[in-house]
Amino acid sequence: MLRDINLDIKTGDFLTIFGPNGAGKTTLVKIMSTLVSPTSGTVLVHDLDVKKSPLEVRRLIGVISHETYLYQDLSAKENLLFFGRMYGMHRDKLEARIHELVEEVGLQYRLDDRVGTFSRGMKQRLSIARAILHDPKILFLDEPYTGLDQHAAATFDSILNELDVSDKTQVMVSHDIERGLALADKVVILHGGKIVYEAAKDKMEGVEQFRHTYEHYVKEV
Repeated sequence: MLRDINLDIKTGDFLTIFGPNGAGKTTLVKIMSTLVSPTSGTVLVHDLDVKKSPLEVRRLIGVISHETYLYQDLSAKENLLFFGRMYGMHRDKLEARIHELVEEVGLQYRLDDRVGTFSRGMKQRLSIARAILHDPKILFLDEPYTGLDQHAAATFDSILNELDVSDKTQVMVSHDIERGLALADKVVILHGGKIVYEAAKDKMEGVEQFRHTYEHYVKEV
């Protein structure tokens, strides 16, 4: 259960949310991305209430998770066509966007292959294309590195770095302190459903000092 959460995320920010298992990190992201409806409180995305305008909010967001949200029995292209149509993209624009993105994520030669035949890393690369297909303003990354080996994680990093996401707001849930700090403009530690620590980039600590801070707040609260 989340309690007394108060977050102000600016356009273009990269927020990393840290916390132990059961802290409420994924629940918070699911609420912000309209996958779960809050029982109380208000969540605004570009001035849209997620409870009152979930469809409008979904057009503004993309979700990259350890869950790929892909259909295993469809090809890569069929998956992207499905999601593009769901977002109301015009067929001609959608086709061009699909070919652009599969090249960027290195899957142009597997476009017509069934996703069920893909490796974990390939599925995650395709999930990036799925998430940004409609050029969302906000990206939610919920433990996107879970299940990836070192090579696949490095490839994932490279793709995210090369994609034009500089104008997007990004919110990532992570257990990886080093990677999470390196990417973030702002960090929070969530524990017991509450924000117990919050810092902007100019106040953020180094990796080892932050580990001590994290351990302190997680143990103390």
